Amino acid sequence: MIRGAAIGDFILTLPAIKVLRDAHPAAHIEVLGYKHIALLAKNKFYADRIRSLESGTLSRFFAKDADLPDDLANYFADFDLIVSYLYDPNLIFEMNLQRSGSKRVISGPAKIDNSAHAARQLARPIEELGLTVSDFAPKVFPSKADRLRADEFLAGLTPPIVALHPGSGSEKKNWPIQNWIELGNYVQENLAGSLVIVSGEAEQSQAERLRITFASSRRRLANLMSLPNLAAVLERTIFVGHDSGISHLAAATGAKSILLFGPTNPAVWAPLNENARVIRAPNGDPSRLDGEAVRHRLDQALLS
Repeated sequence: MIRGAAIGDFILTLPAIKVLRDAHPAAHIEVLGYKHIALLAKNKFYADRIRSLESGTLSRFFAKDADLPDDLANYFADFDLIVSYLYDPNLIFEMNLQRSGSKRVISGPAKIDNSAHAARQLARPIEELGLTVSDFAPKVFPSKADRLRADEFLAGLTPPIVALHPGSGSEKKNWPIQNWIELGNYVQENLAGSLVIVSGEAEQSQAERLRITFASSRRRLANLMSLPNLAAVLERTIFVGHDSGISHLAAATGAKSILLFGPTNPAVWAPLNENARVIRAPNGDPSRLDGEAVRHRLDQALLS
């Protein structure tokens, strides 16, 4: 499975990999992708091995009639089936795989359109094999070691534990930071709960404001944590976030997830997990999303 994608797109591909695994439980499955993301699949039901997509020699496979590196050519030739989601409009990559001796190559959509939910679109190459994909809700499976680290990270926090992820891949998707501060105050003052502030490279400034605002023993900062470790943390929380990869991760762990959608279409991009609930901003503008609606949904999640 060749899947060079961001966190959310990778997670949305897991239902397709699951059907392959279910159909061929004894098969050796590898994922060629971004290693820090593909770790979600390694030895966690989906993949037996992962390999980095960020290899300089792989670029030769995108050149017509190129001299292909022997190590990668032999690597690709070892597989009975390769499913690639790489952008390959002229089929040069696919032809070079076949030149390497690849036995069967199927291409998946490199870009998602508005025709159907993203997970359904990503499952189409698997359905070409005659397999049926019926469950489009991705699941991730933290290991025992991941959960032990989560126990250490969360030690001392008073439930309910609410995880706040104030960022996303686009500023246009984001709820204003003042609203996140008010929501955090509500958790700590009205619910007597604790906070986990999730921070990656894209939301360092927002997370820093929340860290300073809630500088107490009832707050933890999950800053640039590995994705398997973060998954183990999030499954113990009620999660609030935007349309982002981390929101897909939280939903896939089974955490009750409240997702604030602005300009993007939840019919295409919202997680299909039963535990995920979407609040759509009026006219797709997150700044117009009422904090009371988010607090109400949080109260409902606590009662359910």
